Amino acid sequence: MTQIALSGVAVEFGATTLLRDVTFTVAKGERWGIVGRNGTGKTTLLKVITGALAPTRGVATRAANLRFTLLDQHREFPGSTTVWDAAASPFAELRALEASLHEQATRLGELGEAASPELLARYDRDLERFGREGGYTFAARVDAVLHGLGFDPAAARTQPIGQLSGGELGRLGLARQLVAPADVLLLDEPTNHLDLETTRWLEEYLRTLDATVLLISHDRAFLAAVVDHVLHLEAGTAVAYTGGYADFVRQRAERRLAQERAYENQRRVIAAEEEYIRRNIAGQNSRQAKGRRTRLARLPRLSPPPTEDGAMALRLEPAARGGDQVLVAEDVRLVVGGRTLLEGFSARIERGEVVGLVGPNGAGKSTLLKAIAGVRPVDGGVLRVGASVDVAYYRQDLAQVPTDVSLFQAIHDLRPLWDRGKVQGHLGRFGFSGDEVQRRADTLSGGERARVALAMLMLEHANFLLLDEPTNHLDVESIEALEDALEDFDGTVLLVSHDRGLLRAIVTRVWALEGGRITDYPGTFAEWEAECAARAAEEARAAAAAREEARERERRAQARERERRAARMAPRALRQAVLEAEAEVAGLEARLAELRAQLEDPALYTSGEGARRAGVLKEELTAVEARLEAALERWAEAGEALEAAGG
Repeated sequence: MTQIALSGVAVEFGATTLLRDVTFTVAKGERWGIVGRNGTGKTTLLKVITGALAPTRGVATRAANLRFTLLDQHREFPGSTTVWDAAASPFAELRALEASLHEQATRLGELGEAASPELLARYDRDLERFGREGGYTFAARVDAVLHGLGFDPAAARTQPIGQLSGGELGRLGLARQLVAPADVLLLDEPTNHLDLETTRWLEEYLRTLDATVLLISHDRAFLAAVVDHVLHLEAGTAVAYTGGYADFVRQRAERRLAQERAYENQRRVIAAEEEYIRRNIAGQNSRQAKGRRTRLARLPRLSPPPTEDGAMALRLEPAARGGDQVLVAEDVRLVVGGRTLLEGFSARIERGEVVGLVGPNGAGKSTLLKAIAGVRPVDGGVLRVGASVDVAYYRQDLAQVPTDVSLFQAIHDLRPLWDRGKVQGHLGRFGFSGDEVQRRADTLSGGERARVALAMLMLEHANFLLLDEPTNHLDVESIEALEDALEDFDGTVLLVSHDRGLLRAIVTRVWALEGGRITDYPGTFAEWEAECAARAAEEARAAAAAREEARERERRAQARERERRAARMAPRALRQAVLEAEAEVAGLEARLAELRAQLEDPALYTSGEGARRAGVLKEELTAVEARLEAALERWAEAGEALEAAGG
């Protein structure tokens, strides 16, 4: 069933056309990845889909009563004080109804038999609505999502929102959107602020979610794990591809190749026709030449295929080879705010290695990079950079980009001997041209500032790169350019990243930081992932086996206990126990029959008093059923014991 359909949609802001002729449909249950360079209109497209923004031209239609939930890049929590309140805010009406039900129950208890039929009827209606809308399950859902995204659900009920970091606020915003009842989930960069573990959890959650998903992401591994359709925004329009992310990459290459061939073929035909017209327009074949000129004028021209204009032309070339021993760590200790992030760390990095530093958010990865870069001291031990090793540090917060000068001045300060053309040419390699080079960094988007930081990094010609989340803010094309540059880099890299695509492509060694310790794995990131998955599977199997063994021990213990009781009881006592149990079962069965008969009487429900009486009878029915089950078990045990005793 089609839920969303866009036909010929265009979005214009003044004289600027952001989107044109966007046409695609989304069916129920599909999972779409929306990709494209920064500034191509991905977030704007989500607003068109929800109806928050009307297209300039074309039509955007949605199925009737379709419920959307939109995760944007700006997370605020008005009216919420605790973390749990913020996560559960989509259920505000349901929580208000829950509070009302408590008040109504208290009031009815106080009134007793004096409660009016109207009050009883309202309570019944609200109670039925509470159950129908998920009142008995929403709290468990909120707890599960909070836990999956790295929060402690119990602590979240009292933890003030004001205590959260920026990254934690991002995860809380994601939690709020994931728990909200919706038919279509719209996510804008949902993996921002997530570590590897929570990203994997989110992948599994979205794969099993009973809703349609449209997500904007630059995380290629995340897209590959989740989506079954891709919408690629480029050259002002959008092209829809069926299949996962790998299928999209292949189909896009094939489509561009076909476009190039068709364009080149038409270009050759046009050139040949124009040459014929030029040679014959005034000669014997003038009539034929004029006819060809008319046909040529009517010929629809094919557009050239989209080029890589605007993609970064990043090259990382060290000025010097550097020594073979790049970094030595001896018993390193790092402490922040009284908390020990790293203890007793010793290791060496050799020239040419690409080390991936991974671990949960807040584990201390950025702090270690700052210590290696000399931005902060170690709190114990020694960190020593090798001889002839030049270090370049890409900061996650992009603080290396000056905000008080123009982009032109920032690059010129690094290369004072360059003339204007060279400075502009260098910035042009990173997508800044014309008057854009006079912009100040404080006017740039996150993606633009990241490209400036990489433009500055390229000029350092260092042979040891410390990279702290370099793919944050970058679009897919820019990440691919960075990946290519790092693969060609003839130096050493220490990389902190949550981008598994990048880690899998270049990492030759893994440092896993958790709980104040670094585990040094001498293999690729993909090999480390496989080993972690195998270890987790083995631990799960061991835990399941342990649980089964415990249950089996309990069963054997119960059997031995029954045997001991049978041995202790005389046959006469056993027979008496069987008779007593049998009599108890008969009495309880008779009482059950009476209760069921009373509850099936329609006259019971004709008054408020009768309704209350029915509630009492139902409670007694439940209690008698439980007693009967226990009596039947005793009867069976007594019979087994009597048989074992030879009675």
